[in-house]
Amino acid sequence: MPFILRTLISAAAVWVAVGVVSGLDWDGSIWQLLLIGLIVGLVNALVKPLATLLSLPLMILTLGLFLLVINWLMFAIVVWLAGPDRLDLGLTSADGLSTFLGSIVVSLVSWGLAVITPDGR
Repeated sequence: MPFILRTLISAAAVWVAVGVVSGLDWDGSIWQLLLIGLIVGLVNALVKPLATLLSLPLMILTLGLFLLVINWLMFAIVVWLAGPDRLDLGLTSADGLSTFLGSIVVSLVSWGLAVITPDGR
């Protein structure tokens, strides 16, 4: 159940980011949004720990601010995978700034929703 809940939270966070950030666009069905949420979860579970480990010296040097860059890169991977040339899930970004702002919104909304939802523990 927590996996499904995290997927729903990620999908909702992407939906909010598309509504808030002007350069992010999504034109698809709810099932495509759920697949995007699944991709967000998979990228965060598989790629992000490796990227965090490899960038540990930069994170220490910047006192953790480099995590913003890592989140940006993870969301850029999601946008690239969900783009029209790969999986065609309807998520596109106009530029890097939109992707960066979208990653911040997705992180904040995901955190906020995870705090208020029960996790079964």
